[in-house]
Amino acid sequence: MKITGARTEPFAAIRKRALVRAGAQVAVREVSAPDSAAFLGLTEVDLTPKVIEALQTLMTEIEDLRNEVSALKLRLNEAQNLADMDALTPVLNRRAFLREMKRVAAFAQRYGSPASVVFFDLDGFKWVNDRFGHAAGDQALKAVAKRLQNNVRESDIVGRMGGDEFAVLLAQADRETALTKARALADAVMGAPVEFGEWSAPLHISYGVREIEPGADPEAALAEADAAMFMRKRKAVA
Repeated sequence: MKITGARTEPFAAIRKRALVRAGAQVAVREVSAPDSAAFLGLTEVDLTPKVIEALQTLMTEIEDLRNEVSALKLRLNEAQNLADMDALTPVLNRRAFLREMKRVAAFAQRYGSPASVVFFDLDGFKWVNDRFGHAAGDQALKAVAKRLQNNVRESDIVGRMGGDEFAVLLAQADRETALTKARALADAVMGAPVEFGEWSAPLHISYGVREIEPGADPEAALAEADAAMFMRKRKAVA
């Protein structure tokens, strides 16, 4: 048996190999045709000018559709990223932060890898709002978020829990390591006052640390870090 067909990679080459393995004798002719012709199983006889024009139009429409799908995926990713970000500061919001905590807790359960969460609360933040106004308060929150982000590793995650509360998720960090890092982060936040035009105000912050146990509930772990922060703040005032 002898079969003649068009050679257009990759479809024709795959078909040729299959026929040869089946014992057929395959003769190949060179034809000038779109890739879509071989893909659709068309031969040189089928490729009239109208058919070629229709194929080219079809392939153009398919490419346009692919581009539209790619653009849609990009917009969906951008929308997802925006939905994960805090509305005021350049860090994760509470929902996205808790999702990351859940992921880290699952990783710790599977691989025995330590991780900890640090809960931060600004002290006297109401005074900043009352003295300088809410715009100054927003500027102070942005400064805290930026200082936290600038002093963590790429593997660590910063989030705003609401109001003047922040949290940092520390990967590969047990409780003692997290306590050391929490003190360093607090020093970084309080290292310089925040400027409000002609005015400036120092920042004071309290923190609490909770090591994340394997499979721990994110809400519960965050609440325990919050409680540890409150105890530390109360001891400092006493």
